[in-house]
This record gives sequence, C-alpha cells and structure tokens, in this order.
Amino acid sequence: MDIFGMLKSLWESTGFTQSTWQNYVMILVSFVLFYLAIVHKFEPLLLLPIAFGMLMVNIPGATNVLFYEGYDPSSATHGLPEGVESGGLFYYLYQGVEKVIYPPLIFMGIGAMTDFGPLISNPKSLLIGAGAQIGIFITFFGAILLGFNGARAASIAIIGGADGPTAIYLNQQLSAKYPMLNVGTLLPAIAIAAYSYMALIPAIQPPIMRLLTTKKERSIRMEQLRSVSKKEKIIFPIVVVCLVALILPQALPLIGCLMFGNLLKESMVTERLAKTASNELINIVTIVLGLMVGAKAIGPTFLKLETLEIIALGLIAFCFGTVGGILVAKVMNVISGGKINPLIGSAGVSAVPMAARVSQKEGQKYDPDNYLLMHAMGPNVAGVIGSAVAAGVLLAIPW
Repeated sequence: MDIFGMLKSLWESTGFTQSTWQNYVMILVSFVLFYLAIVHKFEPLLLLPIAFGMLMVNIPGATNVLFYEGYDPSSATHGLPEGVESGGLFYYLYQGVEKVIYPPLIFMGIGAMTDFGPLISNPKSLLIGAGAQIGIFITFFGAILLGFNGARAASIAIIGGADGPTAIYLNQQLSAKYPMLNVGTLLPAIAIAAYSYMALIPAIQPPIMRLLTTKKERSIRMEQLRSVSKKEKIIFPIVVVCLVALILPQALPLIGCLMFGNLLKESMVTERLAKTASNELINIVTIVLGLMVGAKAIGPTFLKLETLEIIALGLIAFCFGTVGGILVAKVMNVISGGKINPLIGSAGVSAVPMAARVSQKEGQKYDPDNYLLMHAMGPNVAGVIGSAVAAGVLLAIPW
C-alpha cells in the first residue's frame, strides 16, 4: 500500500468519518449546558453530569466504545445483540435506568433530606400540591391532539411535575409494559426537558407568579406554622405508605422509597443510614443517572421534530403546573379571609427545595421581612408526593 493509501486508511479510521452534523450540534448543546451549570449555577448537580454524558456520546465513534459495537440508540436496550459478547461502561450503567433502579433510590435520598413538618402542620398544602399537577393532565390531552398515543402522551405529560426521576420512572415502566409503542425512545428528550425545566425554575416561574397575583397578595404575611411533634413525623411516612399501597400500588416504588428515607431520618435510631441515603447514596446515583440521561441524547436520534414537540409540551406542562398551584392558593386565600399568600402556590411543583426558595425570594421583593419559605415547603413536598401519585395514575390506566 502506498503512502496515500495508508493516509486514507488512517483517516477513515478516525471519528471524523463516523459522525454526522447532528453530533456536533449536540456537542455545542453540551457546551451551553456547561455554561448554565458552571457560570449561572442552574442546578449544577444535574446539568453538569447530563452535559458531560451528552458530550461523551456525541464524540464521533464513541458509542461503539461506551455501549457496544454497532450500538443503535433508536432501539431499546434489552440485551446485547447476537454476536456481541460484552458491552461498554455506559451499557452496564444504563441498566439502572432501564430496570428502573435509580429513580426510587433518588427518592429515598430525597426522603432522608426532607422535613415533612410544614405539610403535617398545614395539611391544606396537599390541595396546592394536587392543583400543581393540573399541568400534567392538560399536557396529556395536548399530546393526544398532536398525534401521540396514550402511553407516549402520558410519558411526556409527567414533565409537568418538574421531577426528573419520576419522569424517567414512568417512561421506563410504560416502555416495559407496552414495548410495541416505542415509549422508551422518548426518554432522552423527556429526561433532558424535565431536568432542564427544574434547573430553570428561577427564570420560568417568577413572571407567571407576578402575572397571576396582585401586589397586595404578594405582600401577605402568613401566621407561623404550629410545631410538629416527633411522633407525628414518625407516623406520617408509615400512614402515607399504607394509603398509597391500598389505593394506588403503581406509585408504591417511588412513594415507598421516599417515605422509607424520611423514616430513617425522623426515627432518630438510624442516623448512619439516614446520612448515607441523604449524602453518599443520592450523590452517587445522581452522578450516574445524570451521565446516563445525557448519554442517550445522541445527535441523529435526538435532533428531530418529535424532540422539539416534547420540549415544547414539557414547558407547557410545567407552566400550567405553576398556574394550577397558584390558582388553588388564590382560592384558599379568599376562603381563609386573606391569610394565605398565593405565591406559595408556585411551590406546588415537585422541585424541592428550589421552588420553595423562589416563592420566598419573590415574596421578599415586596416585603423584605416576609418569610414564606416554610409555608412554601408544605406545597413543595406535597408536590413530590403528587407527582409520584400522578405517575401511578397514568401507569394504572390501560393504554
């Protein structure tokens, strides 16, 4: 072989000849996510792993190394193809997504970090958390009108809960239950949309909050919440698990792990386990889950019209979820005689504790001495429960 033939062979073995323009677009998208995570600090614990996973898989030829030779991202990964003896690192790590292991573990860590005291102290917060789930069902019917089948529409609509683990959980459960409906192919767009909107809560919610409330409402000071006993905090997770198991067992893996993590914290007899669940465990799972979400955003399969539709529907779902929570809070304010600040309604989405912090920050713009954080935490943790219950409802419906 002459020198030109050798050079041609060397060139054809490089990644540059194995890529498409879509790969380079996704690499640029990953750079944008790096910028948002590092410079603007938009949920860096989520966006940074997602961006890095996206960067890695879109490097030309990377999927053959990270997954397996001839990996097809458009098909669900149910096992190694015939003739392939072993997979790469990402193939095995992704099994935790496909087998729906990571989302419940995330919920366990969230439970171990969460104080349900504000919700127990003010049970009416459940109504706000429930109202914030309206975005899920509005978007479900919108997706149906756009031509998505029931299972795929349900998988998209859950983005409105602003809960990435729940979105992944529902998508993968529906994918396993209805393999012929190709629900699993929507996962990259759904997961990235869900996590992105969680990160962008400080930018998305305030305009909606100001639009739907008056200056007088935004300045309302709420009475201090009553003190919640340790006994109440211990009984609460046990009662919730029993109720969910009886009424909606489909939501039990998420709710069960959430309440188990909380019981580890509140029982005061498993301090080591609670610390592990709220630190080491959730941190490790977050790293791996973020990488795997980004790793499915491969240019040729991600950049298509359907992805744009999902991202747009996800934004609609999230906005209507915020609207639903605020409107319920406004109604409760009227019924209470002006004692409830409607700004806490925006915290009815599942992003804990960011949504509650946004309510607090927005309220202090109109009254610097107004402290809404603990009042907003009630609807916020109710939203976590509400999004998991909504996922259970959508999973229980036969498609």
